[in-house]
Amino acid sequence: MMDDSSLAKPPRMDAWVRLQKASTAVLDRVEAKLKADGYPPLSWYDVLLELRRADQKTLRPVEIEKRILLAQYNVSRLIDRLVAASFAEKLKAPNDGRGVVVRLTSQGEELLSRMWPAYEAAVKQEFSEKMTDADADDLMRVLGKVLP
Repeated sequence: MMDDSSLAKPPRMDAWVRLQKASTAVLDRVEAKLKADGYPPLSWYDVLLELRRADQKTLRPVEIEKRILLAQYNVSRLIDRLVAASFAEKLKAPNDGRGVVVRLTSQGEELLSRMWPAYEAAVKQEFSEKMTDADADDLMRVLGKVLP
């Protein structure tokens, strides 16, 4: 016989489901607002931002993958699109003749600067304005328990 304590409690499972649905819904609405303003997908912004944060604005594709949590095949295609749009460039990796690194270009920097106000406004409208500071503190506390 199974012990009931080993099963997920209904309110906790409901919270899990709601977290997943809320995350997807908010991201979809933020992305739709960016698209309506003529910007590329949010994933482009995320990769370019990670490149900006990196030493020499350069990362290996595997480092990008780890930072943005996309599957490798998605990252490879995304990098190719960013390179084709001149927002990033691929270079031979130093000390590794077969490896490559990805570096942010000035056009990528410019896109980040232009996109940020629209991104920030969308996040405010779709997320942060829907809660109080106390709500945000509670959410951060709870999420802090599940993040490594």
